[in-house]
Amino acid sequence: MSELSELVRRVAERAAPGEQIEVLAARGTTTSVKAYGGEVESLTSAHSEGVGIRVVVDHRQGFAHCGTLDEAVVAETLAEARDNASFGEPDEWHGVAEPDGVAQPPLSLWREELAAFPTEDKVELALALERAVVGRDRRVRGVRTAAYGDALGETAVATSTGVVAHERVSWCHLAVSALAADGDETKVGVGVDAARLPAELDLEGAAADAVDRAVRLFGAVKPPSQRLTVVLEPRLAAAVVGVVGGSLTGERVLKGRSPFAERVGEAVASPLLALVDDATDERSMGAGHFDGEGLATRRTVLLEAGVLRGFLHDSYTGRRSGAGSTGSAVRTVRSTPVAGCQALAVAPGAGSLDDLVAGVDTGLLVQSLTGLHSGVNPVSGDVSIGVEGLMIRNGTPAEPVREATLASTLQRLLLDIRAVGSDLTWLPDGTGACTLVIDDVVLSGR
Repeated sequence: MSELSELVRRVAERAAPGEQIEVLAARGTTTSVKAYGGEVESLTSAHSEGVGIRVVVDHRQGFAHCGTLDEAVVAETLAEARDNASFGEPDEWHGVAEPDGVAQPPLSLWREELAAFPTEDKVELALALERAVVGRDRRVRGVRTAAYGDALGETAVATSTGVVAHERVSWCHLAVSALAADGDETKVGVGVDAARLPAELDLEGAAADAVDRAVRLFGAVKPPSQRLTVVLEPRLAAAVVGVVGGSLTGERVLKGRSPFAERVGEAVASPLLALVDDATDERSMGAGHFDGEGLATRRTVLLEAGVLRGFLHDSYTGRRSGAGSTGSAVRTVRSTPVAGCQALAVAPGAGSLDDLVAGVDTGLLVQSLTGLHSGVNPVSGDVSIGVEGLMIRNGTPAEPVREATLASTLQRLLLDIRAVGSDLTWLPDGTGACTLVIDDVVLSGR
């Protein structure tokens, strides 16, 4: 058993009669290299560690955390959590997770090669990323940021009810923002990629994406108001899907803040759409052996052929709703668990981005969305967000547009999906999405 596992087990075993204790301990190292002007702008490596302790007694919950693994400090943190519980409001549904018999998935999320990857090679990746952007287009003036980063972490959870879990996870990523100018106009485009190993990163793809996004909106104008078809490439589709996933949690439902409450079993989206949260899928950077309460991760179907199948639950919302936990608790050592998405993904359909654009007579190929979270009402589902992109005319990308607004509702957007692409793309945040084609959306311009 690892040192971290031993620590959380010893603390959890200190539970007094009638008391429940949950202990989460984590430690990790992150590295970030930023290049600018052919030189290293910054190089940082940081180590962090900490313990979060939750105590439940007489239906009252207390929580405390510390930024060290020192046993004396951890003991003080346990005492603080117990003291905080004495001031907590009683809630009959409070309690730590209990073993539910679901086995942890056999995932391979740790790479020794990344742990041994030399710092000088990390630096070279950041510099090479900057070089890949410069010179790709005559309008590119340089980069704002060209960065390589990685993270290596270890987590352990134990409860007085018998939950024990431990894992190590590692991953790396690239991010670059290209700066382009044409006359008086200046544009910035961003490219990203993530993988388990540096050799698996698509450096050229990230650079090309950044440049393309920087230069293709030069000359953009405000479009006339109209109803049209919207095409969301995977990165933008992931953003919208993330908002939908956030509304499909037990907490949102119990608080009356989801437009999909009380609709399980109903068709709430196009039959072309399937949405799952599956932290057992190693392709996602959000994959993990267990959730924030130590319960094994599992594949949770949210939408199947457009039909709402259920919600994401942690132990609290699972008990309160009667649905049980879906192994969907998310948290850090500094917070208590809440139900949330871990590795949300759209099931792929048919057709590439180019294929789907070719099937649109009049539409908008979206490049960016602004105000996505502030522009979505979490209760009603009303959507009003800023947008820019390329008009589509007779199946071909045409003039760029900006200063426009898309208006609809989450419910209507889901129902009006007319195509789902085959181009499943995994984003650094762990979300997987495909191109989505959505009909009859209101575009407000001039």
